[in-house]
Amino acid sequence: MVVLVDTVSTSQVRPRHPEKVNRPDALSPPKPDWIRVRAPNTRGYADTRKIVKENGLVTVCEEAGCPNIGECWDKKHATFMIMGDTCTRACAFCNVKTGMPGALDAAEPEHVAEATFKLGLAHVVVTSVDRDDLADGGAAHFAQTVRAIRARCPSTTIEILTPDFLRKDGALEVVAAAKPDVFNHNLETVPSRYLNVRPGARYFHSLRLLQRVKEIDPTIFTKSGIMVGLGEERHEVLQVMDDLRSAEVDFLTIGQYLQPTRKHHAVMRYIPPDEFASYEKVAYAKGFLMVSASPLTRSSHHAGEDFARLKAARAAASR
Repeated sequence: MVVLVDTVSTSQVRPRHPEKVNRPDALSPPKPDWIRVRAPNTRGYADTRKIVKENGLVTVCEEAGCPNIGECWDKKHATFMIMGDTCTRACAFCNVKTGMPGALDAAEPEHVAEATFKLGLAHVVVTSVDRDDLADGGAAHFAQTVRAIRARCPSTTIEILTPDFLRKDGALEVVAAAKPDVFNHNLETVPSRYLNVRPGARYFHSLRLLQRVKEIDPTIFTKSGIMVGLGEERHEVLQVMDDLRSAEVDFLTIGQYLQPTRKHHAVMRYIPPDEFASYEKVAYAKGFLMVSASPLTRSSHHAGEDFARLKAARAAASR
């Protein structure tokens, strides 16, 4: 056996998730066939990656290890993640790097707008890390990004996926005033799983956030999503649907939770496609204008096509 000793490096590589390093491995069952996707290797994927890197941007597609990155980037659909690549929360399900983030990049809104233009996006999705270190949680930066995209790409529709702005009074109002076309905030899971899955968040605060958007501006579409396979019961998922409809949420997404590493929360169960189809049928019956429920459903997957269907559904309902 040969032992290599590094006598050159002066600093150690920081773990991506330092809070999880000493946790025991959480073992998930093998992935079923319906979960598997192809590795990204197309020309469209390469072109999208080049534009993202040239503009110094971060995408949730990469940071969260989205299984749909190959399909979306081949079509030049990327979800931009603003305010850095480091999150102040440490959710048990998320693969985004955790720690203390750096300062905001004042030029980032313009860079996002320029990348939106270069990719020719008719519909763009912008999300972010949680920035509990900022007085407004990054609300002003979100609003600036929306306005920058509007100025550079006036025909592009804008969907934002925001943090919860917990204990950030007035932050939501700043973001809503920028008038995104879709305001998305994910509940992520059922209330009983919050302590283990999303300990830094509060279920009813997130629900109230979505309800407040509608109170501020009823014309903004609202959207939320949950993951299944984290140990929730069916009746709990149905209760989340009722809670979201009480908050007048228009669009619901339901997808399978996939474990990023063995230090993250284990997959408790892989939900088969027929159960997703059942959830979709029930959600439509409860009054959602748009529902996307499948093993590989993610918040921004097919967002452009879904937005067109969402507008059509609202128009049909108002006749």
